[in-house]
Amino acid sequence: MDERGRSLLKTLVERYIAEGSPVGSRALSKYSTLDLSPATIRNVMADLEELRLVASPHTSAGRIPTPQGYRMFVDSLLTVKPLERDVKQMLSGGIQRDDPNRVLSKAVNLLSSLSSFAGVITSPKRSALFRQVEFLGLSDRKVLLIIVTPDGDVQNRILIVDKPYTQSELTQAANFFNQHFSGLSFAQARERLSEELHQISQDISALMQAAVNAGTEAEESQQEHVLVSGEHRLLDVQDLSTDMDRLRKLFGVFEQRTALMRLLDSSNRAQGVQIFIGGDSSLVPMEEMSVISSPYSINGEVVGTLGVIGPTRMAYEKLIPIVDITAKLVSSALSDPN
Repeated sequence: MDERGRSLLKTLVERYIAEGSPVGSRALSKYSTLDLSPATIRNVMADLEELRLVASPHTSAGRIPTPQGYRMFVDSLLTVKPLERDVKQMLSGGIQRDDPNRVLSKAVNLLSSLSSFAGVITSPKRSALFRQVEFLGLSDRKVLLIIVTPDGDVQNRILIVDKPYTQSELTQAANFFNQHFSGLSFAQARERLSEELHQISQDISALMQAAVNAGTEAEESQQEHVLVSGEHRLLDVQDLSTDMDRLRKLFGVFEQRTALMRLLDSSNRAQGVQIFIGGDSSLVPMEEMSVISSPYSINGEVVGTLGVIGPTRMAYEKLIPIVDITAKLVSSALSDPN
């Protein structure tokens, strides 16, 4: 595609985002910086349509961008605008060092209110590894399993056992467990336990098996979850709300969350802001939906993703810096101060 085609595609996408109606040759002539005749513009539009970057709705002489056209626009034609001062102040003032849950809640609410779409953020995954365990007898048939993770987080699980254990036996079991399995996940410990059973008594091995089962359940219960704010704002988006089947599919994304989690998890493996456009990315379940996301970190380690969910016809040049700055502020608020 030559420079003339790139310029007209950029103008078309910008006008369509701003106005929401198919863009004709007259509007392209008015808003582009090119001195072209209407006939020349129509020829260029025909070329772009052949490249599947624009499409012609049956009811209009104008054209609209396709998912591939949006992708070309955001990848190589978009001019990102700097954040307005009041937006920057709202973000920096709203996202301060605090309890992690409050930081995430504030961030997702700000993403929604500043975009007028849905804000989304995944909570950090808690460590699946353990540093040490302790066993504490509660009664003849109950033992308290105390799990300490590498970052000092403490979790408790009550084990129902088949026989009473002396405190000496419980200490022996904890010492063996910590010596052989410290630094692993409980799932890994369970795999290795069968190889080590010959070194311990049958009574203690039953306690160990109960511990790894309970620890594995604890790991599974600590999977990351996603916070969403402002889903109702999408009801005001004409591109998404005028079709009931489309609306059901949209809210099915928020209700089931499987596709959403898969999409956000893919952002964890990237650096910086990512843009997923429906119809162009297999990770987005709707052609009319786009997601702008960015990973955030704690002490330099990526632990989650945040972003904005809205229609493909969104002001990318404004929302990209909002998502980018929010991710940086959340990372700073959750990390240890220097």
